Amino acid sequence: MDSPKKPKSFPTNLLFLFILMSSNLLTLFVSTTFNNSHCSIPSSSININPTKTASEFLAITSPQKLPFGYNNNFDSDEILPPVGMPCTLFPDYLNRYMSYKVNGSCPDDELLAQKLLLKGCEPLPRRRCRPAASKEAIEPYPIPKSLWTKPSDTSVVWTAYTCKSYECLVNRKRNQKAFDDCKDCFDLKGREKTRWLKPKGDGINLSIDEVLASVKPGSIRIGLDIGGGVATFAVRMRERNITIVTTSMNLNGPFNNFIASRGVIPLYLSISQRLPFFDNTLDIVHSMHVLSNWIPSTMLQFMLFDIYRVLRPGGLFWLDNFFCVGEQLDKLYTPLIDSIGFKKVKWVVGRKLDRGPDLEEKYLTALLQKPLKNSW
Repeated sequence: MDSPKKPKSFPTNLLFLFILMSSNLLTLFVSTTFNNSHCSIPSSSININPTKTASEFLAITSPQKLPFGYNNNFDSDEILPPVGMPCTLFPDYLNRYMSYKVNGSCPDDELLAQKLLLKGCEPLPRRRCRPAASKEAIEPYPIPKSLWTKPSDTSVVWTAYTCKSYECLVNRKRNQKAFDDCKDCFDLKGREKTRWLKPKGDGINLSIDEVLASVKPGSIRIGLDIGGGVATFAVRMRERNITIVTTSMNLNGPFNNFIASRGVIPLYLSISQRLPFFDNTLDIVHSMHVLSNWIPSTMLQFMLFDIYRVLRPGGLFWLDNFFCVGEQLDKLYTPLIDSIGFKKVKWVVGRKLDRGPDLEEKYLTALLQKPLKNSW
């Protein structure tokens, strides 16, 4: 059966360029009109010149005609590839990222890609090139050996990192004075070995078995760990036949490579991105340290509602060692969390003393449940 014919339209690429140029004129007008306002547009956003934009960026972001014409599912005869709206706010970075030899090797530009992603260019545009990879790669260890064994250095391209081997990462807490995120996480024989095995810290640090005992046996099967470091939480859950996907960035360390080498699933995703799961599907969502007072409160509320969205009715949200300061917990974060609609299963508050008592920092560990019924 022939697809319905659509009327002829203005050439797609020219239309796309026109839209980009129009949006830039509008941005310029808004920026100059409200320059003294807190809502002003970043100055970089007025420098976009579509004629100088890398041709590969235009190729991937321009509407693509469907080979068989109009499709009812898309309600269109085109596909619009998704790309993060802020990508064009950083034209220099974007042009460098999208400048490469088509069908060839991608530049070794992990730092540039992650910088774009953390600036909101998420998802990154697809590219038509092959990523850099180690020339001496070997097969990974089999499960279960891989779960608690340091992987081979050949599983990583080390250009983007200060350390150039896993041995360096394992020892960096002892040998490095500078701060790094999750500084001791790569040492699987250290603190990682005992995480979530037993409750400790006056109830602040729950054990996995304690959490699983709070619901019907076998009802926790699949879930997500947000900002899960090297995925030890996912490994512990796998040992209990539970599948966990772990989100992680590569902040001066090959976290995603390490997670994959252990035999669990990494998801290269920032905290700003909408969770890529359908509504009411996950049994559990866990996050330790990442969701805390460094995140703007409005963004945090959006994130918590997104977690609520992906949890099935009856699913658990384990907010693990959330930290804040002074009266923030009572005046800001408790009302914010209450607004989401979770039922409180556990709610434990303790002092955070690693930086001294004078800062009046607090930890909150909360086990929250999406209501089984009337969860909307």
